[in-house]
Amino acid sequence: MAFSLDNTNIDFMGKRRIAIILSLTLVAVSIVSFFVRGFNLGIDFTGGVLVEVRYEQSVELNGVRQALEQGGYPKAVVQFFGTSQDVLIRVPPGEGRDNAQVSEGMLKALRAHVGEEGVQLRRVEFVGPQVGEELSNDGFLAVLVALIGIFIYVMIRFEWRFSLGAIVATLHDIIITAGMFSLLGLEVDLTVLAAMLAVIGYSVNDTVVVFDRIRENFRKMRKGEPVEIMNNSINQTLARTTMTSFVTLLAVLALLFFGGDLIRNFSITLIAGIMVGTISSIYVASAIALWLGVSKADLMPVKKDNAELDARP
Repeated sequence: MAFSLDNTNIDFMGKRRIAIILSLTLVAVSIVSFFVRGFNLGIDFTGGVLVEVRYEQSVELNGVRQALEQGGYPKAVVQFFGTSQDVLIRVPPGEGRDNAQVSEGMLKALRAHVGEEGVQLRRVEFVGPQVGEELSNDGFLAVLVALIGIFIYVMIRFEWRFSLGAIVATLHDIIITAGMFSLLGLEVDLTVLAAMLAVIGYSVNDTVVVFDRIRENFRKMRKGEPVEIMNNSINQTLARTTMTSFVTLLAVLALLFFGGDLIRNFSITLIAGIMVGTISSIYVASAIALWLGVSKADLMPVKKDNAELDARP
């Protein structure tokens, strides 16, 4: 099936300054939001109480939320856990109340809504603040190790200018996606962290596809200028990039609308990361490599010296 973007001739690099200014603005807004608004961290990072209850009959989540709010737990996160009778409730640390009092108070509020025998306690877990701090540190370390691995991989496969461009583009995607969570006050939990790592992988994969075509065209188009070669390369991979992003977004949108509250923020992270990552692979990564002065000589295969070849047995 032919795709209509196969023969495009868009001057992407000619608009790179506008794209970079827009990207820098979004990055700056995100960083300011980090310090001004901060993050709405879930109990995975802050600690708190996790309670699983089972109702005798199917229940509506809005009714459960209202019962908890009336019982003094307005910040409780409520979601189904497998069936419409099993409900998982997460509550941040309560001021002046220990974890046992919190779980007992929640169960009392739920029973006041449906009756003494209408709901049964199945499980209670306590996440301490030290565990949350450890998870935060491990999450940051995971992202850092991923970025270092990306830098080494791209530098070995291509050239250090491309490697630096890939790292800047990946950081660009992470910062803007995290900035969206900070600005909107969305909860950040372990599923969001997992989605961030997936965004890193997606962004790098998209960037490497573009870089592969740029290297190939640098070797084939001997008389072309770097800007022209990069434009041709991006246009040649545009159909693949657009179709991949579109199909991936369809799958993630299905998770968003039908996956439930448990993976809602995971889906939102992926949607934002895919959109930002697609743009950064076209503009940010290639523009950085271009500004660093990448040329044909940097990408041409190394020719072995004749004397070295003659010396072989």
